[in-house]
Amino acid sequence: MSSEFWYEIAIAFCLVMILEGVLPFLYPHRWRGMVEQLANIDDRTLRIIGLLSMLAGVLGLYLIH
Repeated sequence: MSSEFWYEIAIAFCLVMILEGVLPFLYPHRWRGMVEQLANIDDRTLRIIGLLSMLAGVLGLYLIH
C-alpha cells in the first residue's frame, strides 16, 4: 500500500477523534448520561445501530466520491 493511502487513513482517524471529542468537551454531563443509557441497551440493538451507522458512512462516502 502506498504512503498516500496511509496518509489518508491518518487524516480520517484524526477527524474521527475530533468528532468523537466534541460532545464530551461541550456537554460532559449529557455525554455521561448518554453513555449510561447505552450501557443498558442489549447487544443486538447496539449491533444494529453500529451497522446502520457504518452503512450511512459508506453511503455518504459513495455520494461524496
